[in-house]
Order: sequence, then C-alpha cells, then structure tokens
Amino acid sequence: MQTTTPHTTPRTITSPMTDITGLRLSGIFPAGREPSIRTLREWTKRRRIPYHKVGHFVYYDLNEVMMHIRTRLKVPARA
Repeated sequence: MQTTTPHTTPRTITSPMTDITGLRLSGIFPAGREPSIRTLREWTKRRRIPYHKVGHFVYYDLNEVMMHIRTRLKVPARA
C-alpha cells in the first residue's frame, strides 16, 4: 500500500505490525514532526490510537493507525 501526504514522500508499508519505536519512525507522521515515544504511550493508554496487546508486549498495525489518524483524529477548526 502506498500512501501520499503533502508532508511526506510516498512509502510502501511492508510489515504492518511494529513496536512503538517502529511506529514513530514508520513515516506515517510528517517528517520532523513525529510524536515522542511518551506521547505515543499516552495515546495508547487513553486508547486514542489502535493497538494490539500480546502478553505484555504492545504492537501497532501501521495501516490501522494511519487510517485512524487520517479519519478520526482531526482537530476541529475554531469558529
């Protein structure tokens, strides 16, 4: 699957499941504006991004996170 955003170059996601470091560096966030690991852990704790838990390990499906961010995490404009 190729993705194109105005802030990043097209990338091909080959392994959709990754850990938190891989999520941060996966290229689904704008270059130079990647959220910190602390922010990603906070989003996971508050269930703002989808994740999968296997035992005590937490994995993220890059396709699910990308679609969730693009469709549900929009900040409404001020009136």
